[in-house]
Amino acid sequence: MLINENIKAKEVRLIGENGEQLGIKSTAFARDYAYDRELDLVLIAPQATPPVCRVMDYGKYRFERDKKEKEARKKQQIVKVKEVKLSCRIDTHDFETRVNHAKRFLTGGDKVKVIVVFRGREMTHLEIGREMIARFEEAVAEFGAADKKPVMEGRFMSVVLSPLKNSPSKPAAAPADDSPASGK
Repeated sequence: MLINENIKAKEVRLIGENGEQLGIKSTAFARDYAYDRELDLVLIAPQATPPVCRVMDYGKYRFERDKKEKEARKKQQIVKVKEVKLSCRIDTHDFETRVNHAKRFLTGGDKVKVIVVFRGREMTHLEIGREMIARFEEAVAEFGAADKKPVMEGRFMSVVLSPLKNSPSKPAAAPADDSPASGK
């Protein structure tokens, strides 16, 4: 943003410190008007004809703008994409381990990219990969859902799972049983 002496236009549309329209004035008059009030002349719309300038405290304006940007960045949530690789001949325990990892990622708010790797002649049996992905989607259905259908990328079949909005958070601790032990 251009301020004070950096504004090179001959005439500007001047807006006062309280937002009132002061009309089209020469740049020198507008600069003097701002200096008399111990404020800055700030060019806010250079593409307009004539350019629009506002009288304001530029330091205070910049501080408040930076503060708002910092708040916006603080509220912004960064979504990461985690990968889970499977093969066509994966064992049940390994499959369950990968499902548990995916559930943890989805609960944490991250997306999960499920990849089925085809080796050698497995490329002739793509339906096995589709079944594997369908089984995986079903296993994590309460935590996330697929954005699109599975796609082939060379020797890989992949699908991206996004966390559900109302995914259950970590289970709360079970209440302790306060009843006296029976039989003793």
